[in-house]
Amino acid sequence: MYYLVVLVLLFLAELFYFKIADKCNIIDKPNERSSHTKVTLRGGGIIFYFGALAYFLTNHWEYPWFIVALTLITFISFVDDIRSTSQGLRLVFHFSAMALMFYQWGLFSLSWWWIIVALIICTGIINAYNFMDGINGITGGYSLVVLVALAYINAEITPFIEPALIYTVLCSVLVFCFFNFRKKAKCFAGDVGSVGIAFIILFLIGKLIITTGNFSWIILLSVYGVDSVLTIIHRLMLHENIGLPHRKHMYQLMANELKMSHVVVSFIYMVVQAIVIVGYIMCLNYGYWYLSGTVLLLCLLYICFINKYFELHRLS
Repeated sequence: MYYLVVLVLLFLAELFYFKIADKCNIIDKPNERSSHTKVTLRGGGIIFYFGALAYFLTNHWEYPWFIVALTLITFISFVDDIRSTSQGLRLVFHFSAMALMFYQWGLFSLSWWWIIVALIICTGIINAYNFMDGINGITGGYSLVVLVALAYINAEITPFIEPALIYTVLCSVLVFCFFNFRKKAKCFAGDVGSVGIAFIILFLIGKLIITTGNFSWIILLSVYGVDSVLTIIHRLMLHENIGLPHRKHMYQLMANELKMSHVVVSFIYMVVQAIVIVGYIMCLNYGYWYLSGTVLLLCLLYICFINKYFELHRLS
């Protein structure tokens, strides 16, 4: 009953946000990076923050430093959705948020170089999640798969977090998917959504890795990771400025050049990541070997796909 109430309240909160966004003209206009062609409400992903906040307010103020960190990164991302902010200002907020998250993890009790490694990895994951948010359903659908997997791991394999946090965030993702995972999306996640959910998932996976001492759990983000890293390498090989907008991710080629439905492409990413996770859970005793083999296989699939279809992008 509790989660049903949370789901309904988050649904109403999303509808209320739509009224604000419409009145304040918070919209997403198509640009050279976009895979959509119509003006759509932006920032619907703010509901992820409200999901985490609902947990915090109803569960004895658990994980306060994480919530403060999430508030910081949500705030600057939402401001950036409304009007462009400087990269320096965003970095100040992002690094401050990550420092608070590290404190919540207890990471500052470790050697200093762990902080540097964690900062690099976390920055990469957040940016990858943001870059991958380009078609209807992909952010919500992919996050749904990862969160369901984390809920199962927490319940059946190794407890690492209060389960209510995962479940309330899951409620927010379901609400967002209702409005976004469709042919004609009612809203887009915006930076506030893609960065926010990335930060939440990052916190959960970080807790899992620290609890188990097993870094191979990063496989939960393997599909996004391979696509993001290899796309950057590909663009560097093309002598492009990787800071500029582009449409060279695999999912973008599928949606734009191959004219596949956004919903279908998002579903493919969900299914592939789900298969990877199920396989990993079945081979827990060989986690690092499975991780290495999976990354290699995903890399080969990516390279084969780009070799076959990238010419269509050149001609478009």
